[in-house]
Amino acid sequence: MSPNKKASGRNHIPVEFVDTEPESEISSESQAVNEPREENGPNENVIPDEFAGVDVEAVEDRAEDPSESSSDEINKDEVSYQSTQANTGELGGPVLAELVATRAELKRVEFEIADLKDRLARRQADFENYRKRVERERADTYERAVAEIAAKLLPVLDNLKRALDVEANVESTESDEFRHFLSGVDLIFKQLAGVLEGLGMKPITAVGARFDPHIHEAVVSESTDEYEPDTVMQEITRGYRLGDKLIRPALVKVAVKK
Repeated sequence: MSPNKKASGRNHIPVEFVDTEPESEISSESQAVNEPREENGPNENVIPDEFAGVDVEAVEDRAEDPSESSSDEINKDEVSYQSTQANTGELGGPVLAELVATRAELKRVEFEIADLKDRLARRQADFENYRKRVERERADTYERAVAEIAAKLLPVLDNLKRALDVEANVESTESDEFRHFLSGVDLIFKQLAGVLEGLGMKPITAVGARFDPHIHEAVVSESTDEYEPDTVMQEITRGYRLGDKLIRPALVKVAVKK
């Protein structure tokens, strides 16, 4: 036998591995896991009397997920908010621009309506003032025309009145023809006086009235006890007025204190 073979024979030692110790450790660990601990004593799983009617499983499920119901509501709100944000993101720009334009147009229309109303009110006020001015000018023109005509006709009426006053002094010896003539003059006087009265001419009261320098003109004064001082005793020429306008003052005789 060669030395190398002997050396190899001496160095080759058969070894049997018996792994008994780890197995015992694993089994002891599994046994420790499977066996319940008794750290808190034998009464650990006993339920107190005040919790006897409580559903333990329901409480445990609720404890495992306490925010389940609120989480569902939050999820719904998030979905609604996200959909709103999506719609706003897609349509927010055009809709907002259209809204702004509509409001601006509304403001413009409101301003235009207010301006038109103001113009209408001004036009109505101007028209009302114009109507009143035209009516006033028409009335003034009518009064001036009547006053001019009356001023030319009043002397004729005065002469007719003087002719009628003569009738009282006519003697009974005068002919009937003359009396008929005076009757015709009286008819003409009344007709002309009616025409002037129809135009708005009214005679001014004189005899027995208090002397008024605005409507009376004293041409004669007489001292007498029959009348109060400053009383019209006699009407010499009749005065007339047209409405509130004096056409001619009455010429009168006034009584003065004796």
